[in-house]
Amino acid sequence: MSAIAYIGIGSNLDNPAAQVRRAVATLADTPGIRLLRHSPWYRTAPIGPPGQDDYINGVAELETALEPEMLLDALQAIEQQHGRVRLERWGSRTLDLDIVLYSDLEIHTPRLTVPHREMSRRGFVLQPLADLVPHLVLPDGRSLQTLLASCPLHGIVRLSNGSSQ
Repeated sequence: MSAIAYIGIGSNLDNPAAQVRRAVATLADTPGIRLLRHSPWYRTAPIGPPGQDDYINGVAELETALEPEMLLDALQAIEQQHGRVRLERWGSRTLDLDIVLYSDLEIHTPRLTVPHREMSRRGFVLQPLADLVPHLVLPDGRSLQTLLASCPLHGIVRLSNGSSQ
């Protein structure tokens, strides 16, 4: 069985633009994952502790044979390969990979919540997701367009070298 999953990608350390591009390439080479496409990249203001640099964010669309927690394991392994160190909640990071959606499932385990619990308040997730699937309806029946309309998008700038393929 395979599923379509959407992965939030972000970085604000150690050449973020290169980090997110390498992350997409690594996702494409990961067993059990087929990269379908990714959104354009966006420069976004940080959320969390003050003094952080801006982030580069986007979303990847995957087809995966991995179960949700196995996919989470694979994403965390990729983060570690990119030097991710978890010191501070919402702190700077070389790479952040989050499962935003996994098919039409709602998942609530100690390790994983899908849809991602913060996505409705994160323009840096909603805008790139809307670039890929503008008419998406979430498992709870809310439309992506409704979420996007109620989410502030200030501080989010589409980069000119963004690519959806």
